[in-house]
Order: sequence, then structure tokens, then C-alpha cells
Amino acid sequence: MNRSIPILLCLLIFISCDKEDSSGPIVENGNQEFLSAVDISRYPEIASTNPTFYDLEGNPKGFLPILKENGINTVRLRLWVNPIDEHSGFNEVKQFSQTLRGNGFKTWLTLHYSDTWADPGNQKLPTQWQNLDFNTLKDSVHLYTKKVMDEIRPDYIQIGNEINSGILHPYGNISTNYQNFRSLIQEGCAAVRENSEDCKIILHFAGIENSDWFFDQVIGIDYDIIGLSYYPIWHGHSLNDLQSKMQQLANTHNKEILIAETAYPFTLEWNDWTHNIVGLEEQLILPEYPATPEGQRKFVKEIKTITQELEKGIGFCYWGSELIAWKGKESTDASPWENQALFDFTNKALPVLNEFKIE
Repeated sequence: MNRSIPILLCLLIFISCDKEDSSGPIVENGNQEFLSAVDISRYPEIASTNPTFYDLEGNPKGFLPILKENGINTVRLRLWVNPIDEHSGFNEVKQFSQTLRGNGFKTWLTLHYSDTWADPGNQKLPTQWQNLDFNTLKDSVHLYTKKVMDEIRPDYIQIGNEINSGILHPYGNISTNYQNFRSLIQEGCAAVRENSEDCKIILHFAGIENSDWFFDQVIGIDYDIIGLSYYPIWHGHSLNDLQSKMQQLANTHNKEILIAETAYPFTLEWNDWTHNIVGLEEQLILPEYPATPEGQRKFVKEIKTITQELEKGIGFCYWGSELIAWKGKESTDASPWENQALFDFTNKALPVLNEFKIE
């Protein structure tokens, strides 16, 4: 999804906010558990402003314990190679991953192989990898992925993020350098396999249109899970089409499948002056899912149900769960997503959190 305080201070905040749940068990990957996941990649930055969160009963409580007590078992984080600040960089993600594991969550890393957002329209080379010849670039992908596996040890890993158009452009542009694209993906997958017996590899496509074409292009590559993004604003308003496509892909490729990103608004209002991505009724699935707390809850319940009903469906991930208006009500450079977070404009947990519990 295309969507600064020192790391030590962030860690102190994590510990103070969430230490009451620090003894939670670490669930291993030996037996497949349904992934009830959230992406909270920006939480380290948000936590540095010391917001107070409230549980479903309105009691102040640590952010991570609220997630845990509502059935969330996996946390997804993006990883950038060399970002302009420490946020989503290697050290922050490594430290935050340790905090998450100590709180009993599985970790799911999204390797963007970029210094910034990677998505269908952006797959920019990291600055330090520019001007490399192709063989050296492949080595860089392998060594970087190996470092991630050795030092962060995720339970799930994405080789690229929303790689509809390929990866590491222009070298790995799928339409102009198809063999290079395959080589780069294979290099990342090989580094995972060589350094972990348990970590599952996800290949991630944004949307459902053309997804069958894309996954035909990666036949023969050693990966485990098909991941799809599904946002009604970009990917259509038919949940039936989503379910049909997921079933088709899982059967055709004999792969487990999940929703890697989704979200839905609980209001069309805003809580800061940053332009929100979703703000019009025409962007919604109506009348079934209005932009209300109940509409948001029903949407996530249906996403969960769709995935659970698939023979090879293994879970879903809610993107931007943490993106409250953390810079204040007049900020123009904070959250474009506060009306789709899992907390309302007072930072109180929304009813949608009940749908993350797996019976």
C-alpha cells in the first residue's frame, strides 16, 4: 500500500505501553493457524507521540494488548532498504519485531526492495543499488534477504510488495525484462529457503483483475502463498468476484491464499487536515456496507468469512490499523487513513475488532 524520534525512545514507549502482555507465547509455524493480521508499520512513529488508546469498553490500555485480546495473532510490517529517516528501516523493524514476538505475535515482513513505497506504480531501486550490473543486483537481493532472515527471523515474508508490474525497475520490469523479473524473485526466495525451514514466502498482487495472468508468470518459482490486495476503491465492489478469483487462483496453482491488504471506512468524516484517500459514497459497497462502525465491521466479517470458506484460504490482513490522526487535528501531513483505522477519532477501539477473533 502506497500510502523523528530515535529508536531507543520508541522502544521505551513500546515497553511502557505493552509490558503487561510481554509474557505471551510465540506461536510457531509448525501447524497452520488462520492468520488474523494487521499491518501497523507506522506504529513506531505514532507511538513516539505517546497517544492514549482505549479498549472496546473505553478503558485506557496499551495498543498491542488491545490487538492481542481481540484475537489478532500476526503483525505485518513493511521494510525499506535505506529510508530517509529510521522509520521502516532495518533497525526499527528489527527492534519492533522483537517487541511483537515478545507479545506473542507472529511477524510478517513485506520487503519492498526500495527506499520508499513499492506498489504497482512504483518499484524504485534503492539508492545504494543503483548503477549496479544485473548480476551484482541479484547478489544484493540475495544478501539483503539473507540478512533479514538471519537477524529478524520473520514467520512470513513477502518478496516484494504489490509486484503487479515487477520489481526493482527497470531491471525487473515484468513487461520489458521478464526473465530478469523471475531471476530477482527467485533470488529472494532462495535466500529465504537457505536460511529458514519454517518461514513461508508470499507473492503479493494488488487487486483481482489480471491476477490470474500474473500468477501464471511465476509458475515454477518456489513460493508458498498467494497474496492479494483488495480495496473497493481500486479493485471493484463485488465480493463475489473476489471470492471466485481467490478460489480459482488457489485451485489453479495449488497454493494457500490470503488477503494481504484490505480496509474499510467507519466514517467519511476526517480528524485532521490531511486529505483522506476514501471520502465519497461512490467509493463504498452500498447499500450493504455503509461508512459506519457497523458497516466497517460487516465488511471485515465478510472478508474473513470468504477466506475461511476457501479450502486453501489461510487468513487476511487489515492495512493501516494504527493510522489515527496522530499529529493533531490541523496537520496536513499525517494520516490519510484515520477514517479507516481500527480506532475512532477518540482512539477508542471500534466494533470491527470483534471480527478478528477466530472461533
